[in-house]
Amino acid sequence: MALRACGFIVFRRVANSVPPPGNIEYLLLQTSYGENHWTPPKGHVDPGEDDLTTALRETQEEAGLRAEHLRVIDSFVQELHYEVRGRPKEVLYWLAELRDPGAAVTLSDEHQDYRWARLEEACSLAQYKDLQDTLRAAHTHLQTQGDKL
Repeated sequence: MALRACGFIVFRRVANSVPPPGNIEYLLLQTSYGENHWTPPKGHVDPGEDDLTTALRETQEEAGLRAEHLRVIDSFVQELHYEVRGRPKEVLYWLAELRDPGAAVTLSDEHQDYRWARLEEACSLAQYKDLQDTLRAAHTHLQTQGDKL
C-alpha cells in the first residue's frame, strides 16, 4: 500500500509594480532532514482523516498557517506518484491563496528555512520534475482562471 500525503501549493499575490502573473509567489519550505530539499507544506494522512483535513493540518503544523489564513482553490488538485526509500508514495496538492500576503510563516522543527519565490525560482528550488510540473500547472491554472478566482 502506498504512503499517502496531502498538502497545499500556497501562493500569495504581492502588491508591487509587477503585473499579474508576475506578482504571484509560492511558498516553499526547506526540510531540516535528508537532502534538505524544498517542498510545499504537506504530510501523511492520519488514520480516519480525509485528504483536505490532512492538507490543512499539515500546513498549520509546518508553516503556522491556519485554515482562516487560506483561500482554498478546489478547482485545482494534482496527484503525484513516486518512490521514497523503495516504497510507493502518492501526494495530493491543492492550491491555496494566502489571504493576507504579509501573514507570518512559522516553521516547525521539520523545516529549517522557507522562501516565497516566483515561478522560475520555485521550480529551481523544487529540483524534482514532478513538483516543478505541479508548480507550473498551478501557475497556468491561476493565469487561465484569472478573474474567476
